[in-house]
Amino acid sequence: MPEHDDSLAATREAYDTAAPTYVRLFRDSLRESPLDRAMLSVFAEAVRAGGGGRVADLGCGPGHVTAHLADLGLTPFGVDASPAMIELAQQAYPGLPFEVGSMGALDVADGALGGILSRWSIIHTPPSELPPMAREFSRVLMPGGHLLIGFSASDDASRPTQVFDHAVAPAHRWWPDHLSELLRASGLTEVARMIREPQPTDRRQFKEVHLLARKSRADTD
Repeated sequence: MPEHDDSLAATREAYDTAAPTYVRLFRDSLRESPLDRAMLSVFAEAVRAGGGGRVADLGCGPGHVTAHLADLGLTPFGVDASPAMIELAQQAYPGLPFEVGSMGALDVADGALGGILSRWSIIHTPPSELPPMAREFSRVLMPGGHLLIGFSASDDASRPTQVFDHAVAPAHRWWPDHLSELLRASGLTEVARMIREPQPTDRRQFKEVHLLARKSRADTD
């Protein structure tokens, strides 16, 4: 998968370089995002109702959202491709587990997780690599487990993805219905979505989407 390998290496290098600035800009971002906190609370409740279990925060960055998941009563661990981000997360939250890794090849057994959080981490994934990544998410989730995925929305239903100028690395926006169908093809059925309209103060005037999906239970779904 040369395209994915090249993209992952470029993204890793970019975030290693930007890590200190990223922490300064986003470490306290949840305090100013009540809708984000609300969706994380819904996700936490869904994970507990689905049987609990460990939760992976994929693309965890400096670990502040991983820590928030722990505050919500979950058992999270963080994964990020950037060693610099993982080092900062370990320094800030020494009581939580963090590891360098790839979302497309998780060091996790089949059906071992009660939940997966992926906040704006798929935006750096080449579109051709997202279907196998969705299958990887489904592989590691237990039946009834939940995925909460956040991304910037495409603004044209006829264009499933759109490239945009991200400050750190090349990035893609996704049409929500297209992404929902992609997840469904991997056994993850949409439960709910929240769409946040762009605000006048936003640097990028894109809709933000939080999509909650559940892995089917073979005996009931």
